[in-house]
Amino acid sequence: MYKILVCDDEKDIVSALNIYLSAEGYEVVPAYSGKQALEIIRDCRIDLVLMDIMMPEMDGLTAVAKLREISNVPVLFLTAKSEDADMILGLNMGADDYITKPFKPMEVIARVRSHLRRYTMLGGAQKQETVLRVGGIQLDHDSKTVTLDGEPVSLTPLEYSILYYLMRNPGKVFSSEQLYREVWGDAPMGGENTVAVHIRHLREKLEIDPSNPRYLKVVWGHGYKLEAMK
Repeated sequence: MYKILVCDDEKDIVSALNIYLSAEGYEVVPAYSGKQALEIIRDCRIDLVLMDIMMPEMDGLTAVAKLREISNVPVLFLTAKSEDADMILGLNMGADDYITKPFKPMEVIARVRSHLRRYTMLGGAQKQETVLRVGGIQLDHDSKTVTLDGEPVSLTPLEYSILYYLMRNPGKVFSSEQLYREVWGDAPMGGENTVAVHIRHLREKLEIDPSNPRYLKVVWGHGYKLEAMK
């Protein structure tokens, strides 16, 4: 059974999410502050985190920044704010996705399923080529490891999934909407900013000069591609 940590200072929201998620067979672990959430994650296995941003004692942004020092568990922010800047800030702090309040139960369930599937399978059940190489990047899908010029690169599960998808299709251009649909397994619903932030994170880890990338290219007006190299 998957364990999902639900962290929100509003107990009614935690209670409602507990009802929705428990009905789907998930075990819900409640928390009411960022500090409490971190203590729980350090003490037990958690498979996914639903985290509010605005909380007393320790806000969600700070909590996720600290969480990323010890875990790559998927994090979905719950936020009442709809401005792009707040969403991008959350993604920059290490979140994988966000859900805007008020949310629909089925949207929450769909997002949770999607991220758990990616976290546990990292690419799905279909048989794919085990080792992919593009230039100096090598991805071993059996061990879920990535190296750049022989040096290991640490990626989050979502960053790994994006890179894996692009490396399976070198030279092919994908729009933000296509990437979101293929990698997140969900309808875009404004996911362009989410994709852009994760592409930037990948560049910072894979490019010598992220502002002048060798591998991860923007094709203006069309989307992104991984430059095909031998």
